[in-house]
Amino acid sequence: MLPRPGELLHFSEDPSIRTFVPHVAATALQPEAYVWTVDALNSPCYWFPRQCPRVCSWGDGATRVHAVEEAWLPTMRTTALYAYRFAAADFEPFGDRPHAHVATRPVAPLRPPVEVDDLVGLHEEHGIELRVMPALEEHFAGVRAAGLEFSAIRMGNAGVGPGGPFATRR
Repeated sequence: MLPRPGELLHFSEDPSIRTFVPHVAATALQPEAYVWTVDALNSPCYWFPRQCPRVCSWGDGATRVHAVEEAWLPTMRTTALYAYRFAAADFEPFGDRPHAHVATRPVAPLRPPVEVDDLVGLHEEHGIELRVMPALEEHFAGVRAAGLEFSAIRMGNAGVGPGGPFATRR
């Protein structure tokens, strides 16, 4: 599930959102309210349950690799995500080397969301190696040491598991 040219995506476990309103996310590092979307390079980093910790790496001819803790694999196999498509023109790149795009006003998706229900298969379909491991920290250290491009998401949930205290935080 990738955006088409001129589009950006937002992934959610909620299929009923009609208008996205800027807000400050609980995990935000900045105080501004945004609606967040991702481009084709970064969309695969969101093919996971929302609270699932993961390390995604790519670059310099290396195979793209996504790593997830084995405790999260059953949840990954049963979670349905929904991809919302947005016009890229409604968003601005975030940061100097944008990993995401943001809007500071309410935006409506271009059409109803599309269900993304086989997250493991989606990785395989796009040639992304999905590594399932007991813990992520050592792998993450290796990715950083190798100088690869990476995205490490929800690492505060690493070692906690899907039933842990962060499971319901949005």
